[in-house]
Amino acid sequence: MEKDVLNIWPEINWIENAELRQKVLNCWVYAIENSVLTVDDLSRIPFSLLLKDCKITFINHKRTAVHLSVEMAKIMMKNFGDEIKINMDTLIAGAILIDVGKLIEYEIVNGKLTTSDAGKLVRHPFSGLAIADRFGLPAEVQHIIATHSKEGDLGKRTVESIIVHHADFVSFDPFKT
Repeated sequence: MEKDVLNIWPEINWIENAELRQKVLNCWVYAIENSVLTVDDLSRIPFSLLLKDCKITFINHKRTAVHLSVEMAKIMMKNFGDEIKINMDTLIAGAILIDVGKLIEYEIVNGKLTTSDAGKLVRHPFSGLAIADRFGLPAEVQHIIATHSKEGDLGKRTVESIIVHHADFVSFDPFKT
């Protein structure tokens, strides 16, 4: 299963810290093993069930958000120099994991992918946070997962969380109708 996850998530290898890299991989393996979805499904299902006729796949959206996060961080560090500190491993790990909880939210009803009743009550920032905690991800990574969506609007986001939050919405909002 690890090899299959790395095939859809080569960005996991961008994480320099080997222990953190393995924990991120473990989260995805766990989520897939406990989901109605397979690894292959992630390249077929729409990235959001909220968008009608969404043709952008789950993994395409997720990987785009990771790439946007990394590029934004690089530009910020280049332009702001010592005035900004960004932990790239934390940023990459958090960006890869922001929607890992969605896999636990889904169910298939009458052959159609839908959000389960439990998924409607405990949205993916919370289930993703629980998965990350299960595998001992650092609080800084858990913070990104918990604050990447509207649930995080009431708290103070770290710089890594701000970047990932905006990258996620930049790759979501253009598709809203």
